[in-house]
Amino acid sequence: MVPSLAMAQSVTGAVAGRAEAGTQVTITNTSTGASRTGTAGRDGSYRIGQLPPGDYILRSGSGEPVSFTVSLGGTTTVNLTNEGAVNLAAIQVVGSRVVNRVDVHTTESSTNITRTELAKLPVDQSLASVALLAPGVVNSGASFGGLSFGGSSVAENVAYINGLNVTDPYRRQGFSSVPFAFYEEFQVKTGGYSAEFGRSTGGVINAVTRSGGNEFHAGAEVTMEPAAWTSSRKDRYHRDGTIVEQDRMSRDDSSFSKANVWASGAIVQDRLFFFGMYEKRDSNPRDIDTTEAWYTKSDNDFWGAKVDWHINDNHLLEALAFSDKADSSTSSYDYDWDSATRGEKLGESYSGSGGDNWSLTYTGHFTDNFVAKAMYGVNERSATGGSPWDAGCSIVTRTGGYTEVFGPATMREGCHPSNSSISSRFDKREATRLDFEWSIGDHLIRFGADQEIMDSDSARVYPGDGVSYQAQAATPGGVLPNGAVIPNGVNSIIDARRYITGAPVSTEAQAIYIEDNWNVTPDLLLNLGIRADKFHNKLASGTSFAKADFSDMISPRFGFSWDMRGDGSTKVFGNAGRYYTPLTNKLTDYFGGGTTDEHTYYVLDGFVERTDPVNGKPYLFPNIGAQLGPVNTEGNAPAPDNVDTAVARDLKQVYQDEFILGFQQALNNAWSYGVNATYREMTRTVEDVRINHVDGCPWYSGDWPIINPGESTTLWCPTTSDWVTFDNSKDGYKALGSGAIMGYKKPKRTYKAVEFQLDRAWDDKWAFNASYLWSKSEGNMEGPVNSDTGYNDTNLVQHYDHPAVNERFGVLFNDSRHQFKLRGSYKLNEMWGFGATVSARSGGPITAFGVRWPNDNRSAGGPGEYSGGGSGWLCNSGCGDYTTRDMTYSPRGAFGRMPWVKDVGLSVTWTLPVEHIDLKARLSIYNLFNSQTMVNVHSRYESTPGNKMPYFGEGTNWQSPRYAQLVVTYAF
Repeated sequence: MVPSLAMAQSVTGAVAGRAEAGTQVTITNTSTGASRTGTAGRDGSYRIGQLPPGDYILRSGSGEPVSFTVSLGGTTTVNLTNEGAVNLAAIQVVGSRVVNRVDVHTTESSTNITRTELAKLPVDQSLASVALLAPGVVNSGASFGGLSFGGSSVAENVAYINGLNVTDPYRRQGFSSVPFAFYEEFQVKTGGYSAEFGRSTGGVINAVTRSGGNEFHAGAEVTMEPAAWTSSRKDRYHRDGTIVEQDRMSRDDSSFSKANVWASGAIVQDRLFFFGMYEKRDSNPRDIDTTEAWYTKSDNDFWGAKVDWHINDNHLLEALAFSDKADSSTSSYDYDWDSATRGEKLGESYSGSGGDNWSLTYTGHFTDNFVAKAMYGVNERSATGGSPWDAGCSIVTRTGGYTEVFGPATMREGCHPSNSSISSRFDKREATRLDFEWSIGDHLIRFGADQEIMDSDSARVYPGDGVSYQAQAATPGGVLPNGAVIPNGVNSIIDARRYITGAPVSTEAQAIYIEDNWNVTPDLLLNLGIRADKFHNKLASGTSFAKADFSDMISPRFGFSWDMRGDGSTKVFGNAGRYYTPLTNKLTDYFGGGTTDEHTYYVLDGFVERTDPVNGKPYLFPNIGAQLGPVNTEGNAPAPDNVDTAVARDLKQVYQDEFILGFQQALNNAWSYGVNATYREMTRTVEDVRINHVDGCPWYSGDWPIINPGESTTLWCPTTSDWVTFDNSKDGYKALGSGAIMGYKKPKRTYKAVEFQLDRAWDDKWAFNASYLWSKSEGNMEGPVNSDTGYNDTNLVQHYDHPAVNERFGVLFNDSRHQFKLRGSYKLNEMWGFGATVSARSGGPITAFGVRWPNDNRSAGGPGEYSGGGSGWLCNSGCGDYTTRDMTYSPRGAFGRMPWVKDVGLSVTWTLPVEHIDLKARLSIYNLFNSQTMVNVHSRYESTPGNKMPYFGEGTNWQSPRYAQLVVTYAF
């Protein structure tokens, strides 16, 4: 028998089934004409793999040809009778086409949806909106946004376009993208990945783009979202009547439009095909507050192309290239709320993102039993910011002491509108993959290797001449930080600071895998795999920051699929696996970049008038006199060439274990249902941890090395010039006041879920899908970010800056206990069609973060909303000292839950009922009932012990309001 399994990370699919032994089966792609042939083995099973997704025709013996669809990452079952005809009693046929209602050849949990299906539904044009259709995927209520898959944080997911990893390598939050009309099919993986896949403990968005065929096609699409079609956000107020931190929101608006043109066809019939698209976008959001307004203009374009060269039926070469570069400019103005009048322009800033991306993929079918695949690609991202004033305007500020002596400024001092640094970051990933498939009897052996080299180059400098000038009052005879004495008669000085930070850092990640897909019987498939990862994070100096070998990151995977009836209609499946994530470039950059921080002191001889180089207005600039003493370089910190005290020698990597058991059944040719249960557990993390006590090494009196909290740790001890090993679950922290020695709790996060799903396939009249998910996410840390308090520096979120932060085990931020999702489409006639989506999920828990715990006078968290850390102990009285405090322990979720988040979308599609003219218009309304529900709250309970924060438990983020979108498409 020939085993069959869909490739977990691939951009292809397969067809498989049963026929009389020796039967020859030929399939032909209806678009390109490419054909492949396979032969049924002695047991009657056949399989043809590595097929690009699309429509095919199968021919065998004297039977009638049958049409079928190959889905992304799936295997379509087509069983044949002894005469070569299709066994209609054993497959699912929708309309005239065989489709894959139950895929008995895969053990993973995933949701597939095509561009054609999405065109019938009110789904916004983004990868995230598609992913939200899958059970267990929710929009995070965190201030930094993102998607949560199966209780994981937003920094644990990956995204692929045509097999190229396009995930942000810096923080692992977000991904590159292409226009929605450029995609062909999407697969959202929520668990159970095979051994070829790794570097994720959350979920996967896997997408493929459109390709050309033998027939020439072209078209255009216009998308419009006028500001007038968007409901106003509500102005929000605190309980005391003051406006929230975002200030006014009711006059914010945004108009968005885009238009694209595309073409596809054959350069050489049956051999060389192309698809190309150009898109122009125009976005104009406005943020209007009580006294200031920001008007943004983003006028960008996109280009993308796909070329497919069928060298012959056994060898294929694919090339993808696209650019998602985007720039925007924001102007700020004075604003009078009462008169709704925009005043004088105050400043302007700009930002940039995206980059150029490309990949080249070769697929070779060397025999009927051996297939090889190779890919090389480059993914670029950027994050830049600045202002027109950057080149000609330096930062000019004054201290409060200077104002006290000389009075307030009589005229604008300095011309830079924000007095902020210029920051930039450029990320580049070079990805290489080799994958092989080898069929041997009952076994399909799959093995391969991949490598990703991820470079990040960040920088921060002051604008103008690179120096920040600060006016300070001075006292003659006083001593400056550089040791110089202030001369007689000098009562004001300039502190000229030159500050440059950031440097290139790099991560090399490699993996090897092998798996055996073994058909133990014609109806029982076992997937037995193992994956090994390694990585090497390097500092700017080239020194190793952290590394792991293959033996450190072993991921066993086991799965099974039992075709209970032997006809592909009913299966029981399950899998168990371990999944690792490597460190991000953000963590390396934080520790590894060199810093120039120099102060030069001058006599200040008053101010002189200059002219603003941008708007021509006058401003004052310090008149710099004689230099006082040498340049103070004490703040300079070269890129380190040794991190033995900053990174544990025995650092181990984050992993998660996952177990899934499920059942699926096709009730008839259209209806199917399924149920599955999932359990995930994470028991290791990598974090910066406050270490202020190590027995045997007095050097550690207040440092934050990167270690595995709750485990044994080995660090370099400068005092003894030797390595010191200690159990940081028992040692590492010394309380202030009591002097108690203690350690840190081992991290733990669990996710338990049961999912029910019902599906009716499209039959040219209507389709429907419904799911319900019960889940529970618990632990003492969310993951590498902290959504409760809005802190998103991956692996640097202060979870372990104090033992009090991680002592609480309970419900976590991403615990949405109940989730309902429905979607459906209906075709009234050849002119009108309708679609709807409905989602409802229970709100997340409200957890209080205090600042102390019972036997310590040191802070476990501060009043800052957008930082990590915080204690579960809240002070009632005697709060000044640990010896007199009366405290109450507050579990996670002790202050209830946020409200249910509900969203209803509707769409109506009009099609011109004229043959050979493909003209459509779709009007979609999102969040139909304008439910602007609170999705996050102020979680800081205290500013200092016993002093309650005024806005604890009040909203910080809300659901986006109702908006409408019109999409008009024309194709020929």
